[in-house]
Amino acid sequence: MASNTDSQTLVNRSLHTEYFSTAWMAFEFIVGFYSGLKAGSILLIAFGLDSFLEIISGSTLIWRLRKENTGASPAEIERAEKRSSLIVGIVLLLLAVYVTAVSLFNLFTHAAADTSYSGIAIAIASVFLMPILTFRKRSLGKALQSDALVEDGMCNITCAYMAATVLIGALLTALLNWWWADSVAALILVYFIASEGWESCQEGRGK
Repeated sequence: MASNTDSQTLVNRSLHTEYFSTAWMAFEFIVGFYSGLKAGSILLIAFGLDSFLEIISGSTLIWRLRKENTGASPAEIERAEKRSSLIVGIVLLLLAVYVTAVSLFNLFTHAAADTSYSGIAIAIASVFLMPILTFRKRSLGKALQSDALVEDGMCNITCAYMAATVLIGALLTALLNWWWADSVAALILVYFIASEGWESCQEGRGK
């Protein structure tokens, strides 16, 4: 059984990890969303918006860890977590519907996205960084016996898959000038967004 001092150290490390993760997601949101708007890429816009939702999720976990430091009741923390999970889940599912509709519209109208080198760069960085954050959060979450922290780490793996999809779509557009690559990659991205959204909704409903 960990001592109070050990537990406090673990909570502090977890907080620092979440601070860094949330700050990165904010950077990812700004770069991805701006790059998507500039290039007319629904793929990058969706990636940026998902990063924004990860900011909400990470902020909730930071709040939870800080509450743990100040002795809030487990019931209070659990209620807040469920409410946040439900809200994020619903927004993710709506985002999946939006991305599907716009991608299909672009395919039917042959709309093409411009090359976005900033979008490619942020995707490459995320592919390498997200697995590192996942392993760290899983390790800290297991040590703290915090399922929420472990699950947050799994969200980072989903982000890594999404970043890889963005990277492939952006490279196909840049190198081969395939007008349909952005929309098709965005539709693949819908699977990850919808899966994450459904899981969040189930957690929010206590299932």
